[in-house]
Amino acid sequence: MITKLTDEFIPVYGPVKSWRYGRSLGIDPIGKISTCSFNCVYCQLGEIEQKISDRSVYVSTTEILLNLQKFAPWDVDIITLSGSGEPTLALNLKEILQETKKLTNKPILVLTNGTTLTNPEVKLALTLADRVSIKIDAVTSKQLQGINRPAEILNLSDIWENIKDFRDKYQGKLAIQTMILSPWNTQNKVEYINLVKYLKPDEIQLNTPTRPKPIKRQLDGRGNHTEYHPYAVQKLKCISPEKLQNFAEEIYKNTNIPVRYKQK
Repeated sequence: MITKLTDEFIPVYGPVKSWRYGRSLGIDPIGKISTCSFNCVYCQLGEIEQKISDRSVYVSTTEILLNLQKFAPWDVDIITLSGSGEPTLALNLKEILQETKKLTNKPILVLTNGTTLTNPEVKLALTLADRVSIKIDAVTSKQLQGINRPAEILNLSDIWENIKDFRDKYQGKLAIQTMILSPWNTQNKVEYINLVKYLKPDEIQLNTPTRPKPIKRQLDGRGNHTEYHPYAVQKLKCISPEKLQNFAEEIYKNTNIPVRYKQK
């Protein structure tokens, strides 16, 4: 079963072809209204409709499981919690992870921006995931405000420290995912390299926004965009594949941490 372009909200979507994780079935625990603690300038959902950091039950676990059953036998490499915003804002995150694993017996990934890692309940829930990928696009407050546009004032150092605390306890595979829109200066590169050395993730993933951003919220932004867009989009600035590769090689040389990067 493959979901098609539609305005109807379905909490399970895909499968999606991921350059990082293979064939992925998506779970959206947030709902039709995009809700996130960030409003990133490159977000594939378009502008975030509800910019908050409050946790709530947005989609019931029962609804998610009923839709998951329609995709059996789950012929995918991984099941990914992402969708319409920040998945850890779902108050039923732990239950979703437990029941999805029980139902599908597939590895589970959570994509998160790490802003909720101040919450012990979120940290505990995320330990149930086989993989966690944390988005970090900034090493300075100016970058954070300009690229991620958080819903509230955040201390970047606190975000890094909370990730470190989670990393020290987490037994699964942790990745740091970083979107680079324009070339970084030498100081920012050095700072990033020092910080990932400190975190010791299993993998670093460098990305650049090769897909256009919808002007308004589009539900199909959860999956793979096609060349045809029946709605207005904004083409985003990208750094060259060569510069992305050079930075990846520089990170690996200085950290010995595997680095993957997206090429066109």
